[in-house]
Amino acid sequence: MAEQQVKLLGATYSPFVHRVEIALKLKGIEYESVEVDIVNKSPLLLQHNPIYKKVPVLVHSEKPIVESLIILEYIEETWKDNPIMPHDPYEKATARFWAKFIEEKLTEIVRNVLATEGELQEKMVLQAKEALQVLEGELKAKDKQFFGGESVGYVDIVLGYITLWLGTVEEVSGVKIHDPESYPLIGKWMKDFTELPFMKSNIIREREMLVHYLGKIRQFALAAAAGK
Repeated sequence: MAEQQVKLLGATYSPFVHRVEIALKLKGIEYESVEVDIVNKSPLLLQHNPIYKKVPVLVHSEKPIVESLIILEYIEETWKDNPIMPHDPYEKATARFWAKFIEEKLTEIVRNVLATEGELQEKMVLQAKEALQVLEGELKAKDKQFFGGESVGYVDIVLGYITLWLGTVEEVSGVKIHDPESYPLIGKWMKDFTELPFMKSNIIREREMLVHYLGKIRQFALAAAAGK
């Protein structure tokens, strides 16, 4: 399966695209990054993901794979070098559990923090903090540098977006979710993750541009909620 046949359809500020980029970089897979219009739904996006109409889409040998968690597992099964999933069936199932937890209890909640205000936003912030506390406990129980152990794994990649997006959402929304004193292990994990060689490439976008982008999303979401 030739690496030059790999394309990643994405959008600059998508944390879900960010996950796939990390996995591709970690495994040393050469790929073509294709920016698509997710607002007006570009023809290329509609061609490769006609059902959900969203990014990321990994196109390998002209075959599209969608949904970031599914794409990560496809990458793992297709390119065996630098594994990101455990080999043990129980550990693999556990990794999938934590990925689902992150998706439902943190990622979705953080997105809601960005799109709400007042009491509802306070409720979302509390739920996000509770999720971080659970993840803090999992790191403590593992007593390892990463969720994957001594090296980055599937769960780390799924959570990796918070190293940039979480602080930016806090700034744009005027709230505080991650307190280094309350979650010291998460704080250390974030520092160690961002210092990895494959994270020092151009995966992480300019923070100022992300602040501007998320600010627009927040304004649009609040206006829509107010019926304006």
